[in-house]
Amino acid sequence: MADVEIKVENIVASATLGKSLNLPKIAPALENVEYNLEQFPGLVFKLKDPKTAALIFGSGKLVCTGAKCIDDSIKAIHMTVDRIRDLDTEIPDEFEIKIQNIVASANLGKVLNLEAVALDLENTEYEPEQFPGLVYRLSDPKVVLLLFGSGKVVCTGAKTADQALLGVQKTKQRLTELYLIEE
Repeated sequence: MADVEIKVENIVASATLGKSLNLPKIAPALENVEYNLEQFPGLVFKLKDPKTAALIFGSGKLVCTGAKCIDDSIKAIHMTVDRIRDLDTEIPDEFEIKIQNIVASANLGKVLNLEAVALDLENTEYEPEQFPGLVYRLSDPKVVLLLFGSGKVVCTGAKTADQALLGVQKTKQRLTELYLIEE
């Protein structure tokens, strides 16, 4: 498989607590929180370590963003839920955490002619007037890659870092097969 490294840039994880939350009661009790219902229908709770933001909704759903590894994402959700539990003891001990999206970056180390890539590579969208990158959709793993002329790549939609890596590796391999980059 093509030799390439990825760097995880952001992980989005969610949790459902199975109980409605009283946001007007929770907001003033937390530090580093933004709460303005006219601008956003939930609380934005920022943690310093791990450096993340948790979006807390009245429905009892949480979304955590900003972590660079899955362990930090899970830790941030547990820390957030523990803080909410201090204010509402009826928060269940057990809740499901799901990884929704991993965004990773990579560098193919070669300049890409995106017009040629758009012509030869299947499942692409390229409109340079709208966006400078080429959008490439893979079905296995189910990820989307943004390819840039510089050879830089952003992978999104992965549920694991391994899926992101595999998506970038398969893309590099396919580009090599089509003689769009040279090994």
